[in-house]
Amino acid sequence: MTDYSQLRSNIIEWSESLGFNHTGFTNTDLGQHETRFLNWLDAGHHGEMDYMQRHADLRLKPSTLHEGTISIISVRMNYLPEKHAEPWSVINNGQLAYISRYALGRDYHKLMRKRLQQLAVKIQQQVGEFGYRAFVDSAPVLEKGTAEKAGLGWIGKHSNLLSRDAGSWFFLGELYTDLPLADESRPTPENHCGNCTACIDICPTKAIVEPYVVDARRCISYLTIELRTSIPVELRPLLGNRIYGCDDCQLVCPWNKFLQHTAEKDFSPRDNLDSPELVALFSWTEKEFLTRTEGSAIRRIGHECWLRNIAVAMGNAPADEKITSALQAQLEHPSEMVREHVEWALEQQTGADV
Repeated sequence: MTDYSQLRSNIIEWSESLGFNHTGFTNTDLGQHETRFLNWLDAGHHGEMDYMQRHADLRLKPSTLHEGTISIISVRMNYLPEKHAEPWSVINNGQLAYISRYALGRDYHKLMRKRLQQLAVKIQQQVGEFGYRAFVDSAPVLEKGTAEKAGLGWIGKHSNLLSRDAGSWFFLGELYTDLPLADESRPTPENHCGNCTACIDICPTKAIVEPYVVDARRCISYLTIELRTSIPVELRPLLGNRIYGCDDCQLVCPWNKFLQHTAEKDFSPRDNLDSPELVALFSWTEKEFLTRTEGSAIRRIGHECWLRNIAVAMGNAPADEKITSALQAQLEHPSEMVREHVEWALEQQTGADV
C-alpha cells in the first residue's frame, strides 16, 4: 500500500530539486472559481479569446480534460531575474520599449513542462505506472484557481496569484494525476489584499473593472499579445511604450516586496530586451525577428503584431526625427494592419495627417 502522506512529502522534495519553488495538492472541485469564471465569460471580458468559451467545460472539469484525474499537483517557479533594468526607468523613457519581465529570457512553457515530466518519472519510480498529464499554460486549465486551492497563495484584486512569501513574479504549472494526493485537511488560503487598491489605481487602461475582475479587452497584455487585429484607437495612447505585456499591477503590489528572484539562468534577459530601443526593435526584419526570438515566448505574436505594437509605442514617444524616419520607412509595409498603425504613429509624431 502506498503511503500518500509520505508520497506528498517526497513530491515536494523532488519538486524543489527540479527548481520549483512551491508545490501543493488539491482535488478537482473548483467550486467558487467555476462561478467566477463563468460570470467573467458571460460579461464578455474574454474579448476575442474565443477558445476560453469554447473549452470552458474542459477548464472547469479536469477529469474531462484528462480522463481519470482525481487530484492535481500545482507548482510555481519564480521568474524575475536579479539583474535586469529597473522597470520604471524603462517605462518612463519614451525612447525605450518595455517588455513584460516574464518574457525576457527563455520560453517558460517548455522548460517547466520538461521539469513536470521529470517529476512524473520520479513519482512513477516510487509508485509504478500511473495516469498523469503535465500542463503549463498550454491547455484549458484554470491554473490560478487550482493553485489557490492547492495552497500556493490567493488570487489578488488584479487576478494574479499572490504569495505572502514570494509576491506574484512566478509561473504556474500543473500535473493532473489519478493518484489520491489531495490534502483535504489543509485550510483554504486567506486573502490578504485588504483595502489595498494599488493595482486598480495604477492600471493604465483601467482594465481592472472591479476588484478581482479584469476586462481583457482593455488589458495591455491582451492588446499586445492575444489580440491579432488592430488595437482600438482610443486605447493606443494609454499603452505608452509597453510593446509586449504589462507589469504595472505587479510593480505596485505591496506583497512584491517579498519577491523571490529566480535562480534559473534561462530566465535572464536576452538581446538587451530588458531595456531595448524602440527604433532598433522596429528595424528587425521578419527573419531577424524569428532568429532573435527563437526559444522566447515573444515569438508567438509574430512579426506583424510585433511591428504593430512598436508602432503604437513610437506614436506615444516624444517627437524624434529617428522615430519619424523609422516609421516613414514602413509606410509601404505589405500588412494593412501594420501600415494603419504606422500612419497613426506618424500623425502622433508630426501632428499632421499622413
